[in-house]
Amino acid sequence: DSTREVALVTTNEETSKLEFSQDEEMLIAKMFSLVRERWSLIAGRIPGRNADEIEKYWKSRYSKSHRRK
Repeated sequence: DSTREVALVTTNEETSKLEFSQDEEMLIAKMFSLVRERWSLIAGRIPGRNADEIEKYWKSRYSKSHRRK
C-alpha cells in the first residue's frame, strides 16, 4: 500500500532529524540552562538545525527532567 510506504518514509525521516550528536546534545543542554526555551537562539549555535528540530528533540528527551520547579 503506497500510503503506508509514504507514512513509513516520513516517520523515518522525522526520526533521523531527531538524531543529534553528543556535541549537539551537550550544547543544547548548556544553552537551555542559559536561555531556556528560546529555541531559535539555541538553533543559531548549531549549524544545520532549526528551532523546531531543537524543540522537538528537547521535549522528546528532556522536558520532564529539566522543567523549573
